[in-house]
Amino acid sequence: MTPPPQQPPNEKDDQERFQMELEFIQCLSNPWYLNHLAQQQYFKDEAFLNYLEYLQYWKQPEYAKFVVYPHALHFLDLLQHAQFRDHITTSENTQEVHRMQYYHWMYLRNSVPSKDQTQAQPSQQTQQQLPQTQQQPPQPQTQQQA
Repeated sequence: MTPPPQQPPNEKDDQERFQMELEFIQCLSNPWYLNHLAQQQYFKDEAFLNYLEYLQYWKQPEYAKFVVYPHALHFLDLLQHAQFRDHITTSENTQEVHRMQYYHWMYLRNSVPSKDQTQAQPSQQTQQQLPQTQQQPPQPQTQQQA
């Protein structure tokens, strides 16, 4: 008995694949999800690594515009490197990545300076001379009880 001939994908199949890939890509923005994938040994599976490489096309502007969490694309890049895949395996490292992501969202994502602000800021050389503590993002403030 011969298998039935494969039919070309139709528009509904393409839309479903698009939605599934988009959802998976956006899951990659969560460091704890990456840790889960590492714990389940997905990063040791050559087929899964090939799939991550295939998903690189999502970085093209015509696809990237649908991604709500841009960190997903950054993590997709990082997952191409064995060193990062090994690093995200431990909960301590995952916590550190999550903390850095939190600070980025909290303090840096909306901090693109305007032209006026750029001219008023000290030069790059001056900023390099500042003590290291002044270059770190501020710690979140806790509410003090009166």
